[in-house]
Amino acid sequence: MKILILGLAAMVGTTVLADTVYLKSGSTLTGTVTGAANGEITFNSDDLGEVKIKVANIVKLEDAGEHVIEFNDQTRETKKLSVADGVYLADGDTLKMGDVKAIDPCVETWHGSINVAFTALRGNSYENSGSLIANLNRRWEHDRLRIDAGYYTSETGTGKSNKKKTTDRWEIEGQEDHFWTTAFYSYVNAKYEADKIAQLNSRIRIGLGGGYQWLDGYNHEATGKWSFNQEAGVNWVREEYEEGDSKNEGFAALRYAHHLKYNPKWNEGVECFHNMEILPEVDDWEKFLAKTDIGFSTKIIGDFDLLAKIEWDYNSMPANNRKKSDYRYIVGLGYKW
Repeated sequence: MKILILGLAAMVGTTVLADTVYLKSGSTLTGTVTGAANGEITFNSDDLGEVKIKVANIVKLEDAGEHVIEFNDQTRETKKLSVADGVYLADGDTLKMGDVKAIDPCVETWHGSINVAFTALRGNSYENSGSLIANLNRRWEHDRLRIDAGYYTSETGTGKSNKKKTTDRWEIEGQEDHFWTTAFYSYVNAKYEADKIAQLNSRIRIGLGGGYQWLDGYNHEATGKWSFNQEAGVNWVREEYEEGDSKNEGFAALRYAHHLKYNPKWNEGVECFHNMEILPEVDDWEKFLAKTDIGFSTKIIGDFDLLAKIEWDYNSMPANNRKKSDYRYIVGLGYKW
């Protein structure tokens, strides 16, 4: 009898703790509210799994738990969320969703990815080529940090005895953003790169400026999720080329950059991206550096993905007898967390 009573108490407790949604159609769902945005709630139904329900179709929502509500001014409050006749309520009071940035925002944690590509040829041609691309980032309430690194190498020839190094480049870059409003931020960044084939012993960049986050994970009902930001600022650039090159110098440069990410509605596991950066020298507008890329990554299984992208590096005044442009075509496997 004691075991039966405890079992009944557990079932009653489970029922009481469950969220219940009453729809205009007359249907009733039990489960857990996991979020709310764009006139919809995300509901983990006991019977249907995760579904999105339009608030306009809800007669009543009985929410058993409390939720963290993040407002546009970055403040947060913990309240019980409910819906009555298509209107959001927080602790029984009307909640103006125009003032809300997120319901139960994601826990601030580190995210990143590592992608590796390798090609080997044997026979009439001999080639070993590979690349390693890594990214680490984190977003806090008012700050965002991003670190990117890459290494590219290749050797080619007609055989192992006469192979020649044709690519030997590596770079690392970091940027910290501080958000003064939900969209406007200031930034500081630094980058170090070296390319032996381009006869570039080192290039150091230090800069600061401002940016605007036009879209930040905006979920468009018809197309999918978009993020887009633009930046402008100033940089100090110091270049050192191999001995005998007269262009070893430091100079001030302006900087413009933009970053675009897109997850299509038809497959949120696909992420398309495009980045562009240009740095013209302040004293000589004909001298500038530029870099852009375009590509996509797609989930294969679990946290493993496939990366494909094209990179273009441009230096209007390269080392002696070196070309201005470098193109990289990269297809690799990676791990994302």
